[in-house]
Amino acid sequence: MKFLVTGGSGFLGINFIRYALDRGHSVVSLDKEPFDYPEKDRITAILGDIREILTVDKCMEDVDVVVHTAAALPLYSKEEIFSTDVEGTGYVLESAYMYKVDRVIHISSTAVYGIPKHHPLIETDKLVGVGPYGQAKILAEKECLEYRKKGMCVPIIRPKSFVGPERLGVFALFYDWAKDGKNFPMIGNGKNRYQLLDVEDICEAIYLCATKDKNIVNDTFNIGAREFTTMKEDYQAVLNKAGFGKKIIGFPATPMIWTLRILETLHISPLYKWVYETASKDSFVSIEKAEKVLGYNPKYSNKQALVRNYEWYIANMNRFTGQSGVTHRVPWKQGALKIAKLFF
Repeated sequence: MKFLVTGGSGFLGINFIRYALDRGHSVVSLDKEPFDYPEKDRITAILGDIREILTVDKCMEDVDVVVHTAAALPLYSKEEIFSTDVEGTGYVLESAYMYKVDRVIHISSTAVYGIPKHHPLIETDKLVGVGPYGQAKILAEKECLEYRKKGMCVPIIRPKSFVGPERLGVFALFYDWAKDGKNFPMIGNGKNRYQLLDVEDICEAIYLCATKDKNIVNDTFNIGAREFTTMKEDYQAVLNKAGFGKKIIGFPATPMIWTLRILETLHISPLYKWVYETASKDSFVSIEKAEKVLGYNPKYSNKQALVRNYEWYIANMNRFTGQSGVTHRVPWKQGALKIAKLFF
Protein backbone atom coordinates (compact mmCIF):
# COMPACT_ATOMS: atom_id res chain seq x y z
CA MET A 1 0.00 0.00 0.00
CA LYS A 2 0.92 3.64 -0.34
CA PHE A 3 0.48 5.62 2.87
CA LEU A 4 0.30 9.38 3.28
CA VAL A 5 1.27 10.32 6.82
CA THR A 6 0.39 13.89 7.79
CA GLY A 7 2.66 15.11 10.55
CA GLY A 8 5.26 12.60 9.38
CA SER A 9 8.10 14.48 11.09
CA GLY A 10 6.37 14.25 14.46
CA PHE A 11 6.63 11.65 17.19
CA LEU A 12 3.76 9.42 16.07
CA GLY A 13 4.41 10.17 12.42
CA ILE A 14 7.98 8.86 12.35
CA ASN A 15 7.08 5.82 14.42
CA PHE A 16 4.26 4.84 12.08
CA ILE A 17 6.45 5.52 9.02
CA ARG A 18 9.01 3.05 10.37
CA TYR A 19 6.22 0.58 11.14
CA ALA A 20 4.92 0.81 7.55
CA LEU A 21 8.37 0.63 5.95
CA ASP A 22 9.20 -2.48 7.97
CA ARG A 23 6.14 -4.11 6.38
CA GLY A 24 7.12 -3.25 2.82
CA HIS A 25 4.82 -0.28 2.14
CA SER A 26 5.64 3.02 0.45
CA VAL A 27 5.21 6.28 2.35
CA VAL A 28 4.68 9.96 1.64
CA SER A 29 5.18 12.35 4.58
CA LEU A 30 3.59 15.79 4.75
CA ASP A 31 4.82 18.10 7.50
CA LYS A 32 5.72 21.75 7.89
CA GLU A 33 8.87 20.63 9.72
CA PRO A 34 11.75 19.05 7.74
CA PHE A 35 11.91 15.26 7.75
CA ASP A 36 15.39 14.81 9.21
CA TYR A 37 15.39 11.12 10.14
CA PRO A 38 17.66 8.35 8.73
CA GLU A 39 14.64 7.06 6.76
CA LYS A 40 14.50 10.22 4.59
CA ASP A 41 15.91 8.39 1.54
CA ARG A 42 13.28 5.66 1.80
CA ILE A 43 10.20 7.89 1.61
CA THR A 44 8.84 10.91 -0.26
CA ALA A 45 8.96 13.84 2.15
CA ILE A 46 6.92 16.93 1.26
CA LEU A 47 7.45 20.12 3.23
CA GLY A 48 4.12 21.87 3.64
CA ASP A 49 1.13 22.72 5.80
CA ILE A 50 -2.16 20.78 5.95
CA ARG A 51 -3.91 24.18 5.99
CA GLU A 52 -2.85 24.69 2.35
CA ILE A 53 -5.28 22.67 0.22
CA LEU A 54 -3.09 22.77 -2.90
CA THR A 55 -0.19 21.33 -0.91
CA VAL A 56 -2.42 18.59 0.47
CA ASP A 57 -3.67 17.80 -3.04
CA LYS A 58 -0.07 17.37 -4.23
CA CYS A 59 0.38 14.51 -1.78
CA MET A 60 -2.77 12.50 -2.56
CA GLU A 61 -2.01 10.99 -5.94
CA ASP A 62 -2.18 7.16 -5.86
CA VAL A 63 -2.44 7.14 -2.06
CA ASP A 64 -4.33 4.17 -0.57
CA VAL A 65 -4.48 5.21 3.07
CA VAL A 66 -4.03 8.55 4.84
CA VAL A 67 -2.84 8.41 8.46
CA HIS A 68 -3.74 11.84 9.78
CA THR A 69 -1.50 12.53 12.78
CA ALA A 70 -0.81 16.24 12.15
CA ALA A 71 -2.12 18.51 14.90
CA ALA A 72 -1.30 21.66 16.82
CA LEU A 73 -0.69 20.56 20.40
CA PRO A 74 -2.04 22.24 23.57
CA LEU A 75 0.88 24.66 23.99
CA TYR A 76 0.07 26.31 20.66
CA SER A 77 -2.20 29.37 20.52
CA LYS A 78 -5.96 28.87 20.33
CA GLU A 79 -6.02 30.21 16.77
CA GLU A 80 -3.26 27.85 15.68
CA ILE A 81 -4.98 24.87 17.29
CA PHE A 82 -8.34 25.50 15.64
CA SER A 83 -6.94 26.34 12.20
CA THR A 84 -4.72 23.23 12.19
CA ASP A 85 -6.80 20.66 14.03
CA VAL A 86 -10.21 21.58 12.58
CA GLU A 87 -9.69 23.41 9.28
CA GLY A 88 -6.60 21.37 8.41
CA THR A 89 -8.43 18.12 9.09
CA GLY A 90 -11.23 19.32 6.81
CA TYR A 91 -8.75 19.96 3.98
CA VAL A 92 -7.19 16.51 4.39
CA LEU A 93 -10.62 14.84 4.25
CA GLU A 94 -11.78 16.95 1.29
CA SER A 95 -8.65 16.14 -0.70
CA ALA A 96 -8.79 12.42 0.12
CA TYR A 97 -12.44 12.36 -0.94
CA MET A 98 -11.69 14.05 -4.26
CA TYR A 99 -8.80 11.69 -4.97
CA LYS A 100 -10.88 8.64 -4.00
CA VAL A 101 -8.45 7.52 -1.29
CA ASP A 102 -9.52 4.17 0.20
CA ARG A 103 -9.57 5.36 3.81
CA VAL A 104 -8.43 8.17 6.15
CA ILE A 105 -7.41 7.16 9.68
CA HIS A 106 -7.88 10.12 11.98
CA ILE A 107 -5.84 10.31 15.20
CA SER A 108 -8.00 12.02 17.78
CA SER A 109 -7.43 11.99 21.57
CA THR A 110 -9.06 10.89 24.80
CA ALA A 111 -8.94 14.61 25.64
CA VAL A 112 -12.36 14.70 23.95
CA TYR A 113 -13.83 13.15 27.14
CA GLY A 114 -12.72 16.09 29.29
CA ILE A 115 -12.47 15.32 33.01
CA PRO A 116 -15.08 12.57 33.42
CA LYS A 117 -16.74 11.35 36.59
CA HIS A 118 -16.68 7.62 35.79
CA HIS A 119 -14.28 4.99 34.42
CA PRO A 120 -13.54 3.19 32.25
CA LEU A 121 -14.61 5.47 29.43
CA ILE A 122 -16.27 3.95 26.39
CA GLU A 123 -16.59 5.33 22.89
CA THR A 124 -20.21 6.44 23.33
CA ASP A 125 -19.51 8.57 26.41
CA LYS A 126 -20.26 12.29 26.29
CA LEU A 127 -17.60 14.48 24.66
CA VAL A 128 -16.58 17.52 26.73
CA GLY A 129 -13.31 19.05 25.56
CA VAL A 130 -11.11 20.83 28.10
CA GLY A 131 -9.40 23.88 26.62
CA PRO A 132 -8.91 24.70 22.93
CA TYR A 133 -7.15 21.39 22.18
CA GLY A 134 -9.95 19.19 23.52
CA GLN A 135 -12.60 21.34 21.87
CA ALA A 136 -10.80 21.29 18.52
CA LYS A 137 -10.42 17.52 18.63
CA ILE A 138 -14.18 17.17 19.06
CA LEU A 139 -14.82 19.43 16.08
CA ALA A 140 -12.27 17.52 14.00
CA GLU A 141 -14.13 14.29 14.76
CA LYS A 142 -17.33 15.94 13.54
CA GLU A 143 -15.57 16.67 10.24
CA CYS A 144 -14.72 12.96 10.01
CA LEU A 145 -18.33 11.95 10.62
CA GLU A 146 -19.49 14.24 7.81
CA TYR A 147 -17.23 12.43 5.36
CA ARG A 148 -18.40 9.06 6.63
CA LYS A 149 -21.88 10.18 5.59
CA LYS A 150 -20.48 10.75 2.10
CA GLY A 151 -19.38 7.12 1.97
CA MET A 152 -15.75 7.45 3.04
CA CYS A 153 -14.05 5.03 5.40
CA VAL A 154 -12.77 7.23 8.26
CA PRO A 155 -11.68 5.25 11.32
CA ILE A 156 -11.21 7.47 14.39
CA ILE A 157 -8.63 6.47 16.98
CA ARG A 158 -8.74 8.00 20.45
CA PRO A 159 -5.41 7.15 22.08
CA LYS A 160 -4.31 7.72 25.64
CA SER A 161 -1.08 9.70 26.06
CA PHE A 162 1.57 7.62 24.34
CA VAL A 163 5.30 7.33 24.89
CA GLY A 164 8.23 5.57 23.24
CA PRO A 165 11.22 6.34 20.99
CA GLU A 166 11.33 10.01 19.89
CA ARG A 167 8.86 11.13 22.61
CA LEU A 168 10.00 14.19 24.54
CA GLY A 169 7.63 17.06 25.37
CA VAL A 170 6.32 16.98 28.93
CA PHE A 171 7.82 13.52 29.56
CA ALA A 172 11.32 14.91 29.00
CA LEU A 173 10.81 16.97 32.16
CA PHE A 174 10.29 13.81 34.21
CA TYR A 175 13.18 11.97 32.55
CA ASP A 176 15.50 14.94 33.15
CA TRP A 177 14.75 14.83 36.87
CA ALA A 178 15.21 11.04 36.92
CA LYS A 179 18.61 11.10 35.21
CA ASP A 180 19.85 13.79 37.62
CA GLY A 181 18.92 11.69 40.64
CA LYS A 182 15.97 13.74 41.85
CA ASN A 183 12.81 12.75 43.64
CA PHE A 184 9.77 13.67 41.57
CA PRO A 185 6.68 15.54 42.84
CA MET A 186 3.24 14.25 41.94
CA ILE A 187 -0.08 16.08 42.06
CA GLY A 188 -2.13 14.23 44.68
CA ASN A 189 -1.21 11.00 46.45
CA GLY A 190 -0.52 9.10 43.23
CA LYS A 191 -3.02 6.36 44.01
CA ASN A 192 -5.14 7.20 40.98
CA ARG A 193 -5.00 4.94 37.92
CA TYR A 194 -3.79 6.76 34.80
CA GLN A 195 -3.54 4.67 31.64
CA LEU A 196 -0.81 5.37 29.09
CA LEU A 197 0.12 3.73 25.79
CA ASP A 198 3.28 2.69 23.97
CA VAL A 199 3.71 4.20 20.52
CA GLU A 200 4.30 0.76 19.01
CA ASP A 201 0.88 -0.31 20.23
CA ILE A 202 -0.88 2.67 18.66
CA CYS A 203 0.99 1.93 15.42
CA GLU A 204 -0.47 -1.57 15.55
CA ALA A 205 -3.97 -0.15 16.02
CA ILE A 206 -3.51 2.20 13.05
CA TYR A 207 -2.25 -0.65 10.89
CA LEU A 208 -5.23 -2.79 11.82
CA CYS A 209 -7.52 0.07 10.75
CA ALA A 210 -5.59 0.27 7.46
CA THR A 211 -5.76 -3.42 6.64
CA LYS A 212 -9.00 -4.84 8.08
CA ASP A 213 -12.28 -4.80 6.16
CA LYS A 214 -13.61 -1.26 5.73
CA ASN A 215 -17.02 -2.17 7.09
CA ILE A 216 -15.37 -3.31 10.32
CA VAL A 217 -12.95 -0.43 10.89
CA ASN A 218 -15.17 2.49 9.86
CA ASP A 219 -15.82 3.31 13.50
CA THR A 220 -14.32 4.97 16.59
CA PHE A 221 -11.90 3.16 18.92
CA ASN A 222 -10.28 3.88 22.28
CA ILE A 223 -6.66 2.74 22.37
CA GLY A 224 -4.53 2.34 25.50
CA ALA A 225 -2.38 -0.04 27.51
CA ARG A 226 -4.06 -3.13 28.89
CA GLU A 227 -1.86 -3.29 32.00
CA PHE A 228 -1.48 -0.28 34.30
CA THR A 229 -1.48 0.29 38.05
CA THR A 230 -1.35 3.63 39.90
CA MET A 231 0.41 6.81 38.82
CA LYS A 232 2.85 6.51 41.71
CA GLU A 233 3.73 2.89 41.03
CA ASP A 234 4.02 3.21 37.25
CA TYR A 235 6.22 6.32 37.33
CA GLN A 236 8.35 4.88 40.13
CA ALA A 237 9.53 2.27 37.61
CA VAL A 238 11.51 5.01 35.82
CA LEU A 239 13.15 6.25 39.02
CA ASN A 240 14.04 2.65 39.83
CA LYS A 241 15.61 2.29 36.39
CA ALA A 242 17.60 5.49 36.93
CA GLY A 243 19.16 3.80 39.95
CA PHE A 244 19.50 6.61 42.50
CA GLY A 245 17.02 5.26 45.04
CA LYS A 246 14.70 8.26 44.55
CA LYS A 247 10.94 8.27 45.04
CA ILE A 248 7.73 9.71 43.67
CA ILE A 249 6.49 12.17 46.31
CA GLY A 250 2.81 13.04 46.46
CA PHE A 251 1.54 16.51 47.37
CA PRO A 252 -2.01 17.71 48.11
CA ALA A 253 -3.70 18.25 44.77
CA THR A 254 -5.62 21.49 45.37
CA PRO A 255 -2.70 23.80 46.33
CA MET A 256 -0.51 22.29 43.61
CA ILE A 257 -3.20 22.85 40.98
CA TRP A 258 -3.71 26.45 42.06
CA THR A 259 0.05 27.04 41.97
CA LEU A 260 0.28 25.57 38.45
CA ARG A 261 -2.68 27.68 37.30
CA ILE A 262 -0.84 30.81 38.41
CA LEU A 263 2.43 29.67 36.81
CA GLU A 264 0.61 28.89 33.55
CA THR A 265 -1.05 32.33 33.57
CA LEU A 266 2.39 33.89 34.01
CA HIS A 267 3.75 31.71 31.17
CA ILE A 268 6.49 30.25 33.37
CA SER A 269 5.32 26.63 33.48
CA PRO A 270 5.15 24.10 30.61
CA LEU A 271 2.16 22.34 32.18
CA TYR A 272 -1.23 23.18 30.71
CA LYS A 273 -4.68 22.75 32.22
CA TRP A 274 -5.55 19.31 30.90
CA VAL A 275 -2.27 17.91 32.32
CA TYR A 276 -2.45 19.29 35.83
CA GLU A 277 -6.24 19.12 36.21
CA THR A 278 -6.32 15.39 35.39
CA ALA A 279 -3.01 14.21 36.89
CA SER A 280 -4.51 13.43 40.31
CA LYS A 281 -7.63 11.75 38.94
CA ASP A 282 -8.38 8.35 37.47
CA SER A 283 -8.04 8.40 33.70
CA PHE A 284 -8.51 5.20 31.75
CA VAL A 285 -10.55 3.91 28.85
CA SER A 286 -12.01 0.58 27.90
CA ILE A 287 -10.12 -1.00 24.99
CA GLU A 288 -12.59 -3.88 24.77
CA LYS A 289 -14.11 -2.64 21.50
CA ALA A 290 -10.71 -2.40 19.80
CA GLU A 291 -9.76 -5.84 21.11
CA LYS A 292 -12.96 -7.46 19.83
CA VAL A 293 -13.43 -5.59 16.55
CA LEU A 294 -9.84 -4.93 15.45
CA GLY A 295 -8.01 -7.73 17.23
CA TYR A 296 -5.95 -5.08 19.04
CA ASN A 297 -3.47 -6.72 21.43
CA PRO A 298 -1.14 -4.21 23.18
CA LYS A 299 2.36 -5.48 23.99
CA TYR A 300 3.41 -2.96 26.62
CA SER A 301 2.24 -2.08 30.12
CA ASN A 302 2.48 1.49 31.47
CA LYS A 303 5.71 0.62 33.28
CA GLN A 304 7.30 -0.98 30.21
CA ALA A 305 6.31 1.94 27.97
CA LEU A 306 7.71 4.56 30.37
CA VAL A 307 10.97 2.69 30.93
CA ARG A 308 11.39 2.06 27.18
CA ASN A 309 10.95 5.79 26.54
CA TYR A 310 13.39 6.67 29.34
CA GLU A 311 16.04 4.31 27.92
CA TRP A 312 15.66 5.97 24.51
CA TYR A 313 15.93 9.40 26.18
CA ILE A 314 19.22 8.49 27.90
CA ALA A 315 20.67 6.94 24.73
CA ASN A 316 19.81 9.97 22.57
CA MET A 317 20.36 12.94 24.89
CA ASN A 318 23.14 14.39 22.74
CA ARG A 319 20.64 14.85 19.89
CA PHE A 320 18.38 17.31 21.69
CA THR A 321 20.50 18.95 24.41
CA GLY A 322 19.75 22.67 24.44
CA GLN A 323 16.62 22.34 22.30
CA SER A 324 13.13 23.34 23.41
CA GLY A 325 9.74 24.02 21.87
CA VAL A 326 6.06 23.12 22.02
CA THR A 327 5.97 19.78 20.15
CA HIS A 328 6.57 16.20 21.31
CA ARG A 329 9.83 16.14 19.34
CA VAL A 330 11.74 18.45 21.68
CA PRO A 331 11.87 18.95 25.46
CA TRP A 332 9.56 21.62 26.81
CA LYS A 333 11.10 24.49 28.77
CA GLN A 334 10.82 23.77 32.48
CA GLY A 335 10.39 27.40 33.44
CA ALA A 336 9.73 27.77 37.17
CA LEU A 337 9.88 23.99 37.58
CA LYS A 338 13.63 24.18 36.98
CA ILE A 339 13.93 26.08 40.26
CA ALA A 340 11.66 23.58 42.04
CA LYS A 341 14.00 20.81 40.85
CA LEU A 342 16.75 22.19 43.10
CA PHE A 343 14.73 21.21 46.20
CA PHE A 344 14.15 17.58 45.29
